Amino acid sequence: MYFFRIRVKPVKRRRRKKSALSRKHYGLHKENTRILILSRLGHFNLFYKFKWKKVFIKNVKSRWGSCSKRGNLNFNYKLGLISPHLLDYVVAHELCHLGEFNHSQKFWSLVKQTIPDYRKRRIELRKIRI
Repeated sequence: MYFFRIRVKPVKRRRRKKSALSRKHYGLHKENTRILILSRLGHFNLFYKFKWKKVFIKNVKSRWGSCSKRGNLNFNYKLGLISPHLLDYVVAHELCHLGEFNHSQKFWSLVKQTIPDYRKRRIELRKIRI
């Protein structure tokens, strides 16, 4: 009995280049969004008292925000273009990941302390295309 090894080449994923219009839009709104997010982080952190390292404003297609294990917070620049109550939800959500790095009941109870109607806002946010 013989066994043959088959070599499989790894699939290279191509990054889609952002259009010039998309880059221009990002450049116009990035700093305004940074100011909004930093002010809301300060507001919510009066309650939570969490520490973060850096805040990044990015041009991503699939997420409104994320939190890294290192304590960095990442936000989509389009948050500055949506309604303030949804911005508050995303900021509080990512800030709570500094205390609980998952979506457990403990995490959602942290979010609920400052955003009691988080479920409604979450549903509303999902309806918006990034």
